[in-house]
Amino acid sequence: MQTIPFIDLQTQRDRIRDKVDRRIAAVLDHGAFIMGPEMRELEAALSRFGGMEHTLSCASGTDALALPLMAWDIKPGDAVFCPSFTFAATAEVIAWLHAVPYFVDVDPGTFNMDVASLEAAIAEVKAAGKLTPRAIIAVDLFGQPADYPAIREIAAAHGLKLISDAAQGYGGTIGGQLSSAFADVVSTSFFPAKPLGCYGDGGAVQTNDAELAAVMTSLRVHGQNLDDKYDNIRIGMNGRMDTIQAAILLEKLAIFPDEIKARSRIAARYSDQLNGIVTPQALLRDAVSTWAQYTVRLPAGTDRESVQGKLRESGVPTAIYYPKPLHRQTAYQHFPVARGELAVSDALSRDVISLPMHAYLDEATQDRIVAALTTAVKG
Repeated sequence: MQTIPFIDLQTQRDRIRDKVDRRIAAVLDHGAFIMGPEMRELEAALSRFGGMEHTLSCASGTDALALPLMAWDIKPGDAVFCPSFTFAATAEVIAWLHAVPYFVDVDPGTFNMDVASLEAAIAEVKAAGKLTPRAIIAVDLFGQPADYPAIREIAAAHGLKLISDAAQGYGGTIGGQLSSAFADVVSTSFFPAKPLGCYGDGGAVQTNDAELAAVMTSLRVHGQNLDDKYDNIRIGMNGRMDTIQAAILLEKLAIFPDEIKARSRIAARYSDQLNGIVTPQALLRDAVSTWAQYTVRLPAGTDRESVQGKLRESGVPTAIYYPKPLHRQTAYQHFPVARGELAVSDALSRDVISLPMHAYLDEATQDRIVAALTTAVKG
């Protein structure tokens, strides 16, 4: 039986192949392979799309998270609040700077940062008096924006910076607004599997703060003096983007709004057909997700490995995001957690499963996935 692709990048590639080929040929002709003119064109296009004045492309989504923390001089003794139920990069960049990732729990329906857990974590830090609360990194998990209106209010009340980790959810909205309407910084990833991905690695960081953008621009290229590139005035990184990736992203960005609509349509159809079988990730109020993954919770007591095995036999691939929350992982288990436990993060890690999702998933294939999952769950 033919296996269904978990993410279909080939159909998208065929849709824009001629335009991408021309873009790549232009880069090969002009020869500016690192931070060439396409990079500046992409940054301008992303600023228009994302609604922020300053966009810096960079080498990865991880760099995009690290740059603002470095620019804000996050350091040992500082606490940065982030969810545990996410990819390691969110907390990794905090630990790079020898600051403390303070893990908070997530909502059992939306899977995103739980604001009550966040408030509890901030209160704990202030009561203990050993750490200085500095920032919040909210994650747009699986494509859905975090509850930015509520998180922004908390950040403002406590004088904390707010980063939107939009690696999975860039382009998603809440109340018709992008996360750029609430966050000090929006960071995203262009890893190939992301809704807006390139054909290698890449990322971008956006802000309306001109001074912050200038510092991050310096940090992106080894901390160089912008007026004298051989006078490095900061300890920075090599965070430059390859020009070919910028060229590819320009053509992908052109079709991105259309693809977001397609993903929303496919996700809604999944949810309708799987009603009563599994519990899909819930949308927060009037949120629009980019559906980087379509993730559901299996019924209590379901043998997840057995379900995966049956789906595999039916040619339906699945993935588990995430089988172990960060506070349970070896490198991060010594960091503090809100209220001493993250019950929802632990529960989600045991019962979530992600199904094939991309903008080109046709109804016949989706029906096959739904039928296989229904059979696997009901036994």
